[in-house]
Amino acid sequence: MLENPFVTSGYAGPEYFCDRVEETAMLTNLLTNGNNVALISPRRVGKTDLLKHCFQQTSVKDHFYTFIIDIYATDSFRDFVNVFGKTILNALKPKGRKAWEQFLNTLMSVRSEITFDINGNPVWGLGVGAMTPPQTTLDEIFSYLRSAEKHCLVAIDEFQQILYYNDDKNVEAALRTHIQQCPNAHFVFSGSQRHLMSEMFLSPSRPFYQSVVPMSLHPIPEDRYCAFAEPQFAKNGQRQISRQVVEAVYQRFEGVTANVQRVMNMLYMLTPKGETCNMEMIDRAIDTYLQLSAEYYEALLRQMPEKQRNVFLAIAAEGRVKAISGGKFVHQYRLPSASSVVSAVKGLMEKDFITQTDGEYRVYDHFFQLYLKQK
Repeated sequence: MLENPFVTSGYAGPEYFCDRVEETAMLTNLLTNGNNVALISPRRVGKTDLLKHCFQQTSVKDHFYTFIIDIYATDSFRDFVNVFGKTILNALKPKGRKAWEQFLNTLMSVRSEITFDINGNPVWGLGVGAMTPPQTTLDEIFSYLRSAEKHCLVAIDEFQQILYYNDDKNVEAALRTHIQQCPNAHFVFSGSQRHLMSEMFLSPSRPFYQSVVPMSLHPIPEDRYCAFAEPQFAKNGQRQISRQVVEAVYQRFEGVTANVQRVMNMLYMLTPKGETCNMEMIDRAIDTYLQLSAEYYEALLRQMPEKQRNVFLAIAAEGRVKAISGGKFVHQYRLPSASSVVSAVKGLMEKDFITQTDGEYRVYDHFFQLYLKQK
């Protein structure tokens, strides 16, 4: 049992997973009934944990091989294939020698680059440059998926990242062709940049048009999160928290799961065993986290190009901006021009520093916004 039940990184099991009963049932049923799914929502509301939770359901884990391919940090098609192969191998190793040997036997193009540890287990040690050409390795990976002894469920997390690859502009079409020819596997394409994901899957001119069931993920409802948080807080040390405190945290961070969990984790940590967490402790918890994160946020600011940084700071100061290239906003914050603002906004959106909802732009990370207000 975890000492602090408010998990802030990774999936710790159903005991620490809040709600998502309907979403879990829907996604599980769609996949086990032969559908491909596009799972679209903002970051930090729990897409990846939902995928892991679904893959832990008895109807899935007892009958399927499951793989979650996180491509958020990839910047090329070669990198994508590298992560794809490495993730499959690592997921198969706990299944036993027969499972991973079948996979390795299909990887003729990179077989000589795979090493073995002292226990005889394979290690994916390929550098990106070792995979030549990556198209061949991708063909082999899909050859394995077509012939695997169990049906496979593959989730590709932050799928919109493939649009930024410069080394191969036909990734969408190539993946669509492979997937069409792979009845032994079904896919979840998970993404947080909604405008890009919608364009990929809902535009008639794109390869993945009408190939998936679209599914949106929204913040957990406030009443359900409160029903989860109150008994969690009482675990391990008889700490107490009122519903009003949980509601205040939820509302302050607009129900964004990761941010709410972060504050609840801090409140649990700051509340002595046997004591009750009160409203005054919320600001203390947030301030503690911001102090710990100060160097991180300063580093992010330094890494931004100057024009992007100036626009970012202007959006943070304003809170929410509708007429992003309007004269009032440009002149108030002494920005160079409307066209330079539009260019900076595009870069900030691609890096997830800002987001757009209902025509309004704001800083994506609530904590970053709070940090800037305190400076």
